[in-house]
Amino acid sequence: MGIPTEPIGSIPRPPELLAAMASGGDATAAQEKAVADTISRLEQAGSPVVTDGEQAKPSFATYPIAGLAALAPDGVVIPFADGHTRQLPRLTAGPFRYQQHAVDYLRAAKRHATRPVKQAVIAPSALSLLYPADGIPGYPREQFLDDLVDEAEADIRGCLDAGAHVVQLDFTEGRLSLKLDPSGGVLDDFVALNNRVLERFDSGERARIGVHTCPGGDQDSTHSLDVDYAGLLPRLFRLRAGNFSVQMASEADPDRALSVIADHLPPDARVFVGVTDPIDPVVETPEQVRDRILAAARHLPVDRLGTCDDCGFSPFADDTSTSRETAFAKVAARVQGTALASEVLGA
Repeated sequence: MGIPTEPIGSIPRPPELLAAMASGGDATAAQEKAVADTISRLEQAGSPVVTDGEQAKPSFATYPIAGLAALAPDGVVIPFADGHTRQLPRLTAGPFRYQQHAVDYLRAAKRHATRPVKQAVIAPSALSLLYPADGIPGYPREQFLDDLVDEAEADIRGCLDAGAHVVQLDFTEGRLSLKLDPSGGVLDDFVALNNRVLERFDSGERARIGVHTCPGGDQDSTHSLDVDYAGLLPRLFRLRAGNFSVQMASEADPDRALSVIADHLPPDARVFVGVTDPIDPVVETPEQVRDRILAAARHLPVDRLGTCDDCGFSPFADDTSTSRETAFAKVAARVQGTALASEVLGA
């Protein structure tokens, strides 16, 4: 079988899809074509697990609330290192309900895939940021969180029941929270909220649920790469998931981070380490990928090791900073480099 390798999620959208989405008209046909092409090219690159590339999502974070009426535009601002920002909307009324569930993306992908399909979902901790600090009259935060937990469970369970190979919670706000609150209190709240959802699944189901963390990736910039990984990783592994996908290729001191992972990885979990950097325009060689895996294997048991990309290549639909061709080339390098490392390690 070798060392398992998986994509994270998003792939840059083709120009035809971006134009269709920007037109304000029905982009369904362009989305379907982009999904089919994305899956075909992932399979051609040798990827043993595929995704839809998030071609039909407005962003990795906001797909559940697209079309929700009770939103104002002035929500939490996420600053990136290069100075640009992204802003979440603000919830103005309850009850909170998802307008779109990820299982619809999964079913569309499965129509085209000949290999197992992974489905990314947004972590409830990210959506908790929609609730305003000064509250909502008649809709207390406690009720919002109860509703959010129910909706997040349904989002995950729908994908598991529909045959997802694995469901991945995107948790990029984890590292960011330590920039916003260095005490770790917000991060602890995030972990507790996500565990309220994860604890609703049995051990067999949690083996098919993963969590992804990275320092954000948008327009070739990050929001929290300067935050010490050692502050996040021990808390990350308190999440009751069976798999963890952890950005590592762009990390300044990967050996230190891998050592922390080795000390805190739960005994029944697998860690997928990032071996390609979506922000770096240079495509890694298979040999570079191999060497990054061999470095990880000096810290982690090979039978609990997997590989992934550091992050999605285009988590926000309008991000064209990385080309579609570069993304698929990096995927191919990851697949080939993982095979080389598997041979060396006898996996």
